[in-house]
Amino acid sequence: MTTAMILTVSDTRNLDNDKSGKFIAQRLLAHDVQVADRQVVIDDVVDIQSQFLQFEQQAPDIIITNGGTGIALRDVTIAAITPLLTTSIPGFGESFREISFKEVGTRALASKAIAGFNHRNQLCYCLPGSTNACQTAMDQLILPEFAHLLFERRKDSHH
Repeated sequence: MTTAMILTVSDTRNLDNDKSGKFIAQRLLAHDVQVADRQVVIDDVVDIQSQFLQFEQQAPDIIITNGGTGIALRDVTIAAITPLLTTSIPGFGESFREISFKEVGTRALASKAIAGFNHRNQLCYCLPGSTNACQTAMDQLILPEFAHLLFERRKDSHH
């Protein structure tokens, strides 16, 4: 069974009022992906990296972050996660911004959403904090393709 962990990055949200984290979890569960853990950290590079690496050590198949992907000074998720990814999947961010542009117009240009694989070949996505944006990413990009991406990444490895 595919397992996932969800990291919400926010100065204001907690596990109880984290609508986007809950939404992502529900969509994954509906697609037979077990959500092994869900945490919330503040917009801080060290806090984000620390929790992300703790997730990585627990060996989920997928890690999804949400929040902190814009251009505000407090938006540090991309700066925190990018160094932890060994392979990027540029098409994810490109497609996400293209789809978002059709939904919200030029505001989509400020999104730095990314996807890639980390050192342990776990599939990682960094999504915006907006629940609508998370729905777009989950339904149109992540859920249709994650199984194929994991298969392609792992087919030559020995574990």
